[in-house]
Amino acid sequence: MLRRTLFLEKCRQLLRLEEFKEQVFAGLDSLVAEALDRALESRELSVEEAEVLLSTLGPEFQVLLMVADWVRRRRVGETVTFVINRNINFTNVCQVRCGFCAFSRPPHASDAYLLRPQTIAERAAEAWKAGATEICLQGGIHPEIGFEYYTEVLRVVKARVPEVHTHAYSPMEVYYAAEKAGIDVGEALKALRETGLDSMPGTAAEILDDRVRAVLCPRKLSVERWVEVMKAAHRLGIPTTSTMMYGHVDSARHRAEHLALLRSLQKETGGFTEFVPLSFIHPNTPIYLEGLAKAGATGLEDLKLHAVARLMLQGWVDNVQASWVKLGPKLAQAALYAGANDLGGTLMEENISRAAGATAGQHMPASEFIRTIRDAGRIPAQRTTTYQIIKVFKK
Repeated sequence: MLRRTLFLEKCRQLLRLEEFKEQVFAGLDSLVAEALDRALESRELSVEEAEVLLSTLGPEFQVLLMVADWVRRRRVGETVTFVINRNINFTNVCQVRCGFCAFSRPPHASDAYLLRPQTIAERAAEAWKAGATEICLQGGIHPEIGFEYYTEVLRVVKARVPEVHTHAYSPMEVYYAAEKAGIDVGEALKALRETGLDSMPGTAAEILDDRVRAVLCPRKLSVERWVEVMKAAHRLGIPTTSTMMYGHVDSARHRAEHLALLRSLQKETGGFTEFVPLSFIHPNTPIYLEGLAKAGATGLEDLKLHAVARLMLQGWVDNVQASWVKLGPKLAQAALYAGANDLGGTLMEENISRAAGATAGQHMPASEFIRTIRDAGRIPAQRTTTYQIIKVFKK
């Protein structure tokens, strides 16, 4: 009986899907319609198809969002998640000096800082007491700290708050720390895991194209090295997020190729927990002030990227986050109708986007996440870093 009921429901879904396509695909550009049809049938999009979808306007753009929302509902349902966390940027000293960053300082600048491990542990304890389940640790590439600092931070935090999840160190930080210690990335990650690393942010990706990186962040690790760190982490069972920072010197093609690379890597390792589009915050950044970069992505570009990510990554990375820090809470809420199913974390403090000119603030309380999600007609839920549900907030 149950099997027959499931079969009938599947038939009803297919009928609704065919009705949906008949109603909304009429009159669309044929390339757009073909790409969206493939996505609705859970077939993989090519780079060329993703590029076409990222360039849509007018009715094609509207239907793209509808299809992304449909696929989101099919893949992850009506629940929208958030995590109660604290972000700690432990140093603003950085020798890499990326063109998109307004946060970094040289070592002897008057406002340069480096937090002691004990200070970081105190902040982690404060966050845990306030209900946080995650501490996110990232900083600049400080020339005067070695591998021991990174392990000591983890050791001290875990000694103070053993239950907290430590989401720490970008691939750039791991690569730099390993190189400075004279060990390979795998050895470095093993040592970090043994001293308390639970998961890693998939930042430092920016755009995974070395030609773009040569303009944007020429001293940062190459695409090959970024992939190497991610693979090593996943082999060791260390989950990571995946990201893209877009809206500067990149094109729709670069974004499509970036998504394809992430999908390929996920097929191989299965280690990504989510995809986080990071819209470039431009006002105070060197690359923008020098006239080399655009003034960030437009709102339509933001929504299109979330939508295409949902379609491109479906079945491989099914959690797509809308970053309220980058988009602002209102556009992040709109992205819930463009394929996103997560709104990120409470943060409690945030310095990097704010230094670049972001105006969304440093902290968003859980109550505001719940209000925003409910207003979008979705079901709010608090999650862990790795997307286990902690609490569903029913009305």
